[in-house]
Amino acid sequence: MNVKIDTKEKFHVITVNEPVFSANMTAYLRKSLDEVTQNPVKHIILNLQGVSEIAPDMAGFIAEQQQLANEEGRSFVVCGMQPGVKDLFKKEDLLDMINHTPTESEAWDIVQMEEIERELLNGGEL
Repeated sequence: MNVKIDTKEKFHVITVNEPVFSANMTAYLRKSLDEVTQNPVKHIILNLQGVSEIAPDMAGFIAEQQQLANEEGRSFVVCGMQPGVKDLFKKEDLLDMINHTPTESEAWDIVQMEEIERELLNGGEL
């Protein structure tokens, strides 16, 4: 699986460079996610700009990762979904379950806003 992991100060960007994101790639993605969340920087942006087709099982796995990230108090944002990928998430009733943006830059903004929100909530200042 052709994946690039770019570590920033507050998050990791995992960019998938495969036109078809099939279910048999789940184990590799899970391993990549596990590795990056072992670092002090635990927030993840999953960039799907290069993916034109995704398997329903993979879409379900991504939605599960979103829920897990929320439970663990970290950000998980999917960006760059192509129309066919977005349509599958809609068809599987998963689009509303994930945090998604059109661009990576907007995903960066969401991660930073969520970080500020968590700091405010943990500090009791709202």
